[in-house]
Amino acid sequence: MKERVIFGALALVIFAPFLWFGGVPFQLFVGLLAMIGVSEIVKMKGYEIFSFEGLLAMLGTFVLAVPMDHYLTFLPVDASLSAYTLFVFFILAGTVLNFGKYSFDDALFPIASSFYVGIGFQNLISARIAGLDKVLLALFIVWATDIGAYMFGRTYGKHKLLPTVSPNKTIEGSLGGVLSAVVVAVIFMLVKPTVYVPQNFLIMMILVAVFSVFAQLGDLVESALKRYFGVKDSGKLIPGHGGILDRFDSMIFVFPIMHFFGLF
Repeated sequence: MKERVIFGALALVIFAPFLWFGGVPFQLFVGLLAMIGVSEIVKMKGYEIFSFEGLLAMLGTFVLAVPMDHYLTFLPVDASLSAYTLFVFFILAGTVLNFGKYSFDDALFPIASSFYVGIGFQNLISARIAGLDKVLLALFIVWATDIGAYMFGRTYGKHKLLPTVSPNKTIEGSLGGVLSAVVVAVIFMLVKPTVYVPQNFLIMMILVAVFSVFAQLGDLVESALKRYFGVKDSGKLIPGHGGILDRFDSMIFVFPIMHFFGLF
């Protein structure tokens, strides 16, 4: 626990200034985090980071996450998706260049991994461009969900949620996480009413519950991924916490669904 607290605080000290100031440094920093995140999945699969699949997956994740049209103004508005598509084509080209040894199934893994990570971090950057309060709302929802699920699960948990995926999670803990997220978000929305524009307050309370469910789904998806590959943590970047995916798995799901409902 001591190690977890120390390195968690250190990670926050590093991340917080980038988040506070935003802009190009934040975007490039998030792009780097996205590349590290997808490299963790690549290593779970058993690929080398700088293999054909690993390198293209990392580069594809970066261009998908970072708003390329902000830097290369001659590119179209959807430059990130267009650039990412090129990397998908390059990966698929491997089925031709290495025919018989590199199949379509082999190509799908780096494509799916890069999209999964890249689209989540892309929406983190989009939220920060819209305003710091949008990012803070998502962070508060995720943190309140995690803490609430842990506390309620430990106190009242009796019925397992998905024991084959995450044995310690309970239905009671899951509901407690949703409740905690709603309470924390309501307090934040009362302090910062503009954070839930264009939704109204009552609708937003329902949406927060939805976001909390998606946060838990993101955590479960990564748990399923780690269980499938037989690893405890996605990586070892942050001692006591694991890798980038271990810290951002819930946010990868929350930011896109917030964007879907027009919050940024």
